Amino acid sequence: MAKLTFHGGIHPYDGKELSKDKPIKAVLPKGDLVYPLSQHIGAPAKPVVQKGDRVLTGQLIAEAGGFVSAPIYATVSGTVKGIMPRRVVTGDNVMSIVIENDGLYEEVEYPKRKPLEEMTREEIIECVKEAGIVGMGGAGFPTFIKLSPKEPEKIDYVIANCAECEPYLTSDYRRMIEEPEKLIGGLKVSLQLFENARGILAVEDNKPDCIEILKELTKDEPRISVKALKTKYPQGAERQIIYATTGRAINSTMLPADAGCVVNNVDTVVAIYHAVIEGKPLMHRIVTVTGDAIADPRNFIVRIGTNYHELVEEAGGFKKDPVKIVSGGPMMGFGIFDLDVPTTKTASALLCLTEDDVSRMEPSACINCGRCVEVCPGRVVPRMLADFAEHYEEEEFLSHNGMECCECGCCSFVCPAKRPLTQTIKSMRKIQLAKKKK
Repeated sequence: MAKLTFHGGIHPYDGKELSKDKPIKAVLPKGDLVYPLSQHIGAPAKPVVQKGDRVLTGQLIAEAGGFVSAPIYATVSGTVKGIMPRRVVTGDNVMSIVIENDGLYEEVEYPKRKPLEEMTREEIIECVKEAGIVGMGGAGFPTFIKLSPKEPEKIDYVIANCAECEPYLTSDYRRMIEEPEKLIGGLKVSLQLFENARGILAVEDNKPDCIEILKELTKDEPRISVKALKTKYPQGAERQIIYATTGRAINSTMLPADAGCVVNNVDTVVAIYHAVIEGKPLMHRIVTVTGDAIADPRNFIVRIGTNYHELVEEAGGFKKDPVKIVSGGPMMGFGIFDLDVPTTKTASALLCLTEDDVSRMEPSACINCGRCVEVCPGRVVPRMLADFAEHYEEEEFLSHNGMECCECGCCSFVCPAKRPLTQTIKSMRKIQLAKKKK
């Protein structure tokens, strides 16, 4: 039987052994909690509290600022110190609500939900919307919109992205091992919205224990199947996982719904379960703190707004000074220069490394080896696109399908000339997307 996969891809060192076998540890924040009003794609949330207000855990502190937006909830009890610009992982100063943690963790009373089978489609979507759930794999797109396609009857597959192909990250793995029932429960909630759809739990085959657990728990669920994907980066990218599991292809001008699919990652699916079944808004997420500079790499269940310094302390601190700190994984993440920043809804990992291989690289001329073409999952020619981008040849860039690049980094990884292909192409894509938006 052929492995479920896609064209191209790479097999980098995955580093998952550093944290995968340690149970998730809950972290109680010690200092102030910072809630940036922009933790999602779309309009910033609008504060509904002001300086001096006392808030409880689970209380709404900022409402959605438009249709494409998401509300934000307090994750501790305490006093609002102010609404002010605070630095986030990207280096930007973003208007944020700052709450002084009183250490009591007093909670609001969450609404009681009707049994799932008694809830209407509109009620389920409203629960997800009110909970402030966004794509927690990194994009931050409000989830209620993804669950509200124009023609829900044409959705054939609801895919739980359990691949976790990014090196070093193990938060989805630990969630599947420790709380598989919530993952399956969240998928069943999503399936309630699409009567013609089947659910797919898509897991890379380097996680046989997860596959076994999920198959056992879904053996009596006729609408849910577990599919083992070939272990390969970027297997968990949206386009690639759709193709691997369904054989359907989408491009940069399409949405998954255009191919009859809805895709959410593990943490997002679990958040849907908490919102619809338990009545709880999005307040926590799992963050992997790892790398060879960390004394005790592991996964933490984190209250959104917690400072990254506190997570490093919980992981035993640095056993050696890090040379490179990355928010996210090594392929799709980005370097940061300051740990005095808050975790957000989209904060997946903190990677601390004692070596910075990339900065030592000396790019040289392309040798026309074709390796970048072989590994590109977007089926484009990265070498050529990078040349067009470097010379600002925008029409050539577009005519050679430059927008089909998914910025996965495979081409840069394999390039023997050490050319920063992905970064160069990414810069031109940003320019084109900005022009299109304008």
